[in-house]
Amino acid sequence: MKLLHVLVLLAVAAGLASCTQPVDRTKPIAATNVYKMEEGFVDAGSVMIYYKAIGSGEPLVALHGGPGASHDYLLPGLISLARDSRLILIDERGSGRSQKLDDVSGYTVENMVEDVEAVRVALGLGKINLLGHSYGGVLAQAYALKYQQNLSHLILCSTFHSTKQLNDVFAQMKAKMSPELRARIDAMEKAGLYGLGKDYAKGRYTSDYMEAAWGEGYYPYLYGARPDANFDPAGMGVMSWDLYRVMWGSDGEFVVTGNLASVEYADRLGLLTVPTLITVGDHDQVGPSISRDMQSKIPGSKIVVLPDSGHMTFVDQPKLFVEAVDEFIRPRR
Repeated sequence: MKLLHVLVLLAVAAGLASCTQPVDRTKPIAATNVYKMEEGFVDAGSVMIYYKAIGSGEPLVALHGGPGASHDYLLPGLISLARDSRLILIDERGSGRSQKLDDVSGYTVENMVEDVEAVRVALGLGKINLLGHSYGGVLAQAYALKYQQNLSHLILCSTFHSTKQLNDVFAQMKAKMSPELRARIDAMEKAGLYGLGKDYAKGRYTSDYMEAAWGEGYYPYLYGARPDANFDPAGMGVMSWDLYRVMWGSDGEFVVTGNLASVEYADRLGLLTVPTLITVGDHDQVGPSISRDMQSKIPGSKIVVLPDSGHMTFVDQPKLFVEAVDEFIRPRR
């Protein structure tokens, strides 16, 4: 009994001593709820493309809209997708942190397709899930039509496959405006939208036009359930304007006359065999009718119309949007 008593006392003393040892705070603590972020640039040959990668797992590449915006507006809306995927966002050529071109004729959908492929190869991604929002969805379609063997899933969000149809939607949008707003926008467009005001502002829309077109004309079609209280029409003007003009055109927000006018994929969408999900807001800027037409042309594709949602579906309905994408990529058994 004495020996057992001694052993117990020694064990207690050792335990107390260990409790008084200083904790080494310099050693990392393994945690499954920490999502590391990687960023860098891929040399795509003629241009350096910025990328940001978050999380791990099957790669999900996200393409932003504009054209000429950046990946920034996709966050934090898409961030929860990084829980189960390696979420990779890029800035398209000439946009955001990616390199700008001296020759604006290099800003084409076809060239951006090759940039996406260069990122896929450089990062060793293998087959990818590809998500495109707005103009990014146009780019995603063009990529799929050339490189669908590299895709596991295709997600097309609030986008279009036909500029003719998009211009029809814009014409209808304009016709529904109040006569005063429509007349104000028409007058500014007729007078010309560039080269006005202070020297620093001559390469972009005037503040009055931004307010009229984006703040009044588009706004009802941008948001629904959760309008962004920080929305500022002038903030939408933070973009690559040389790229925007050559791709969208110089005639205003309600008609596409730049090189995007060549986007007419209706006759080719039937060639897609990759599983495809189409999402759209019920009063989306691009028009749910366009999404339904796309769905009818892509074999086996699925469409999700998000309720009380405009163009920014992942802001208006973040839970429903993420659930739709996650369930499509990893269907429950």
